[in-house]
Amino acid sequence: MSDTAASTERGPGGQPPLKRVMGTKLLLLFIVGDILGTGVYALTGDVAAEVGGAAWAPFLVAFIVATLTAFAYMELVTKYPQAAGAALYTHKAFGIHFVTFLVAFAVMSSGITSASTASRSFAANLAEGVGLDWGDTGIMFLALGFMTLVALINLRGVGESVKFNVFLTLVELLGLLAVIVIGFIAIGGGNADFSRVTVFDTADDKSAFIAVTAATTLAFFAMVGFEDSVNMAEETKDPVRIFPKIMLGGLSITGVIYILVSIAAVAVVPVGELAASDTPLLEVVRAGAPDLPIEDIFPFMTMFAVANSALINMLMASRLLYGMAKKRVLPRPLATVHPFRRTPWISIIFTTLIAFALIIVVTGVLTDDPATPEDEAGDVLSLLGGTTSLLLLGVFTVVNIAVLVLRRKPVKHKHFKAPTFIPVLGALACAFLVGPWTERNPDEYLVAAGMIGLGIVLWALTWLFDPQSRGAQASAFDDEEEERLAVEGGRGEE
Repeated sequence: MSDTAASTERGPGGQPPLKRVMGTKLLLLFIVGDILGTGVYALTGDVAAEVGGAAWAPFLVAFIVATLTAFAYMELVTKYPQAAGAALYTHKAFGIHFVTFLVAFAVMSSGITSASTASRSFAANLAEGVGLDWGDTGIMFLALGFMTLVALINLRGVGESVKFNVFLTLVELLGLLAVIVIGFIAIGGGNADFSRVTVFDTADDKSAFIAVTAATTLAFFAMVGFEDSVNMAEETKDPVRIFPKIMLGGLSITGVIYILVSIAAVAVVPVGELAASDTPLLEVVRAGAPDLPIEDIFPFMTMFAVANSALINMLMASRLLYGMAKKRVLPRPLATVHPFRRTPWISIIFTTLIAFALIIVVTGVLTDDPATPEDEAGDVLSLLGGTTSLLLLGVFTVVNIAVLVLRRKPVKHKHFKAPTFIPVLGALACAFLVGPWTERNPDEYLVAAGMIGLGIVLWALTWLFDPQSRGAQASAFDDEEEERLAVEGGRGEE
């Protein structure tokens, strides 16, 4: 299908289809860039604090759990190559509007909260990097300005957004590769203690199993992001063919990088120093290459990593809303596509306004509270990262179950199919990591409960004041014609 034909063809709601601009290379960089980011730069020390020198172990376990869930996503995105991701799969499997809304709200909230936090982190690093002493209010306005820039890039088009993502991803990779190279040069030169890599040193006399489990709940935050890519299915060329190999490839690349970074970090810097630092990878650079100017550059690389997280999370959130609105699970205006840019512009504006509110209320007003010590910034990041993992692990549990349920609903086109035991293991592993026996911070459950509670309130208001939403049934997600267009449109624009 040509681009011209695609621009004139209309979907069931009368809206033009999204523009397919993502091929194999852009999709791979999108996935790698989405996974890499704030987590590995900030939480390596926290992971090491739980298990000692064997910090690579929780990252390895997190990679395995993420890969199990990725198989479920690969089957579902090739079976239903449409936007909306986990919410679409949940509704097709169970057909319960309330459950679908909660899944969508959990995913959207994790993305917007992560992006808002990343935006304020970017602003704070920018202010410090250029010597601006504007206080919390100034940093808040810098964060709002940065989020506005992200929205403008998003409104411009996914092609421009993903190209900007390519640049940011390359900077992220450069920063992490620098840590790996510096670390292993130090090891080879005898300036590091490689023996620390095999030492388990658990806090509070925890067993090794409990310590690794607790650390995995933190490390998993660094692995999330692969699931966002399925929300770009309608903007990907031939998604049925390329998604499986690209998703596995992206996960494998990031998994190897994380393990090598964690090994280099604990070998070069003692675990106690890593755990005490808000910038653990910067400590590795300082200790491993004290005479190189990279120490002055590395903080700006961290800023790019944070910026990339914000951009990709806002891309995901806006496409999720767009996909759900197309299915009448959310208000239809959110499915409006710009006639020239062919981007879901109302969803982009809506998610940006939510991000503004989070920046102002959470990162602006609360940081002005004199009762909040400045040294709790790292704890706040750990709390937000842990809450994001908690919400997404719950969603992943549902997705792994949904792929098994949907085996009873075959489609006409060929698609990837995961071995049955993989989603079973994925559901069990994700559900286990959600429980309190992982000894995660109890405040994470409070934050997650508050977010889900807000979702329930919004669902009730939608049900009361939007009569059409009451009729949102599973059949709204079983439009065979739309699925056919999604499959054939993707193949036609390859």
